[in-house]
Amino acid sequence: MNWKMTVKKRKVLVVEDERDIANLLALHLNDANFEVSLAADGNEGMRLAFSGQWDLVILDIRLPGPDGLTICRALRREMSYLPILLLTSKSSELDRVLGLELGADDYITKPFSVTELVARVKAVFRRIESVEKRFPANSEHLAIGDLSIDSSGHEVKKGTARLDLTAREFDLLLHFVRHPGQVFSRAQLLDSVWGYGHEGYEHTVNSHINRLRAKIEDDPAHPELIVTVWGVGYKLDRSPGCTDQRVSFLVNGRSNVEPIRSHP
Repeated sequence: MNWKMTVKKRKVLVVEDERDIANLLALHLNDANFEVSLAADGNEGMRLAFSGQWDLVILDIRLPGPDGLTICRALRREMSYLPILLLTSKSSELDRVLGLELGADDYITKPFSVTELVARVKAVFRRIESVEKRFPANSEHLAIGDLSIDSSGHEVKKGTARLDLTAREFDLLLHFVRHPGQVFSRAQLLDSVWGYGHEGYEHTVNSHINRLRAKIEDDPAHPELIVTVWGVGYKLDRSPGCTDQRVSFLVNGRSNVEPIRSHP
């Protein structure tokens, strides 16, 4: 008897009112071995988004009924770690920025290459799988200053207060904390945290950095943790006045402490 190992398909919800685009996305995502469900308007999209266990939600911004930004905002209140990809028009830069501010993980502009969109979806899951392999569940706890990070539970606390970070904000913070003092360009962050690098999407990094700072910094206008290295990128640093600030790791029950080295 031949036994065939089955791999659980990732579940993707596509909320898109243009039927031709929705069907095309479903066709190509199904071919890529994803399980796809479609919603044709905002009301149906909102209902399906909250009635199923999704691995990714793709939202068109312009929808009949509740628009994509409204659905994105609602999802972020309830499911902070659910990846969300927005479909936007080239002329709607304000909507793209607002979508990122509301917690979308990424966007792609219309008209777009379906091949690129499928590649971006695959990149989301490759990144998730890579993190799971390198850092198994219950294996890592990190702290810097008054921030504590539970990598397996996707939880961040500032003191005793739990911070509400989106999936991409969490991954971005985790990447910095795992590489204290190392400077990353926007292109490097796109490649390492988003799982792809595309020219023209660097401002996505800027938006996420600003949102992350607003949640973890004491004074986001004068950041002391994630600092800008002008002309290069960003790094996890320390405030010059906090000489005892360190990054601590607890991996598989063993503790390790690394000082964050500041540079004049």
